Amino acid sequence: MRKFGMIDKIGYAFGDFGNDMFFITVSAFLMLFYTDVYGISPALVGTIFLVTRLYDAFFDVIWGRFIDSRPTTKQGKFRPWVLRMFVPLLVFDVLVFTYIPSLTNNMSIVYCFITYMLWATFYSTVNIPYGSAASVITQDPVERASLSTFRSVGAAFAGAIVSFLVPLLVFVNGKASASRFLYMAIAFAVVAGVAYLLFYFMTIERVQAPVGTKQKLDLKITAKGLIKNRPFLAIVVIFLLLLLASLFGMGMNSYLFKDYFHNTKALSLASLVSMVGTLVLAPFVTPLVKRFGKKEVSAVGTLLSVIIYFIMYLMPTHNAYLFVLLMFLANLGFGLFNLVSWAFITDAIDYQEILTKTREDGTIYAFFSFARKVGQALAGGLTGYALAAIGYVAQKAGEPPIAQTVQVANGIKAIATLIPALVYLAVFLCLQFWYPLTKSKLAEVQQQLKEIRAAKAEE
Repeated sequence: MRKFGMIDKIGYAFGDFGNDMFFITVSAFLMLFYTDVYGISPALVGTIFLVTRLYDAFFDVIWGRFIDSRPTTKQGKFRPWVLRMFVPLLVFDVLVFTYIPSLTNNMSIVYCFITYMLWATFYSTVNIPYGSAASVITQDPVERASLSTFRSVGAAFAGAIVSFLVPLLVFVNGKASASRFLYMAIAFAVVAGVAYLLFYFMTIERVQAPVGTKQKLDLKITAKGLIKNRPFLAIVVIFLLLLLASLFGMGMNSYLFKDYFHNTKALSLASLVSMVGTLVLAPFVTPLVKRFGKKEVSAVGTLLSVIIYFIMYLMPTHNAYLFVLLMFLANLGFGLFNLVSWAFITDAIDYQEILTKTREDGTIYAFFSFARKVGQALAGGLTGYALAAIGYVAQKAGEPPIAQTVQVANGIKAIATLIPALVYLAVFLCLQFWYPLTKSKLAEVQQQLKEIRAAKAEE
């Protein structure tokens, strides 16, 4: 078997590149598509997002448990599921951004709700096995941190493409274009499909049970382990908060640059420089983690983001490019955590193995995904309800553009900066005072795992 190396890292990066071609597109622009193309009210869109993402959170756990109960194949336990499920996902990648003008208002709402729910379902069928694969591609903590970094780099490349191109492609004279959204979705689906295939063929699962074996899983033992698993509990809350902050920011930025700064081109630049910051940090993260530890590096980066977002909230400015600079600095801080965030999950999976003496990669990753989906649900609902609360007026494709009031524009700027500042502050406090796996503690965990696995091998 080929040793873990650069091919695996690049292949794993392609997997999240494929995921984020649409995860970021949906997170940043689907609400805008619903309000400014279908003409659905922000509050109703928020409800669609909230209900769908809460459903999807529970589906993640069911799907992760299902995958853990399936036998290992010659190709591995997780990678084959990505290969099986990515084509249906690509179909709904396109359908969620398809506008059908002949639909009545009520039928439009039904269409959006059903296609979005099915998109979320198929996204989970790909993302759960993809994320779970990290813990079986390698078991070395430093290599896992490197794998997490490459995953984040793949996501950053996708984010740079999506965030830079979508505002340039889908707006015509400052108004969202239904046909351009569709062409964008088709092109992105083709690119994502190629990325999923590259992930499958470039990675190898090295930590796995013998071919054909099934694990006997006891839900009670799993639940007891999770309750005692402090790293798991802390990182679940942290991921929920992170998704709430980052997706709320993505959703609000489309409105912020369109209605407050009146500069959709600056939105492309803002999104691009944020992703570039992640790429700039990437070469330095693994050495920093090796020297100081994941928890320590992540806490410092998150605190930097808190400070910058409070400055953005307090500083009155209509200069879009000054705001872009501050966003870049804020995302440098968050980027430090984001680049190693996935390695926190594999560490919690290892800790669970110590508690239960059973490897449950898919189940544990599914619970993390559950937390992420709850964060997504809260972010989607909060974005829609916040826009409705400040008086944002939805508009349908083909109708004359509606200029939002000054009060609405100022409200968008205030909530787009204050809420991320407060949520990132909560993340910092959780990392600093709740998450227990410091650099030295993690070394102890790895030693315990070696002893447990050696004892099993002798049985």
